[in-house]
Amino acid sequence: MNTTILVVEDEPAIQELIAVNLSFAGHKVLRAFDAEQAQTLIRAELPDLILLDWMLPGASGITLAKQLRSDERTRHVPVIMLTAKGAENDKIEGLEAGADDYITKPFSPKELMARIKAVLRRRAPQLTDDIIQIGTLVLDPTTHRVSGNGTALSIGPTEFRLLHFFMTHTERVFSRSQLLDQVWGDHVFVEERTVDVHIRRLRKALEPSGHENHIETVRGAGYRFAARLPSATP
Repeated sequence: MNTTILVVEDEPAIQELIAVNLSFAGHKVLRAFDAEQAQTLIRAELPDLILLDWMLPGASGITLAKQLRSDERTRHVPVIMLTAKGAENDKIEGLEAGADDYITKPFSPKELMARIKAVLRRRAPQLTDDIIQIGTLVLDPTTHRVSGNGTALSIGPTEFRLLHFFMTHTERVFSRSQLLDQVWGDHVFVEERTVDVHIRRLRKALEPSGHENHIETVRGAGYRFAARLPSATP
């Protein structure tokens, strides 16, 4: 699926090489040459993943990584550190600063894309193209199709994104505001009650195959996707 990746790299040639490969792979690319410019871009639009160079003019990549992890808004954004520092102590410092992965320069574009995919699969599975199956409910991000018990289900684009997020984060309770940030994007301003409307539509779309009860309302907290359908009452 299309993801927004922020590349924070002060060397123009390396930044261009990375950006071209990311764009070719279908990602939306944001570019920054230093930490200050990166923060400005992040305030305007929260990226799905950040590629962060260690050695930057002004504040270092390590400093920026620590700032990202200390801010509630950016705490869960995956970060991959890019650096020429290859010593074990440097890698440990990068990971302890909050990086999810660490790539030593020089690296091949193929390795970079593989690392990005691995980190997204681990930290943000709703952004990958992996087919998701829970019981007899199947969602295919590539073809944008959902089926239940072998029956194709008709589902709208927002409900599809909502279901994809739920199916990749089962048994966790999410508030309306969290769902808005994760599914609609934190730069999109809509009423929290909009979530309720789309939850109702999603349940209705799942009714033909009997999967609507996967989505549970947690009173006073939000919504949860149950990994197993509740047992039918005798």
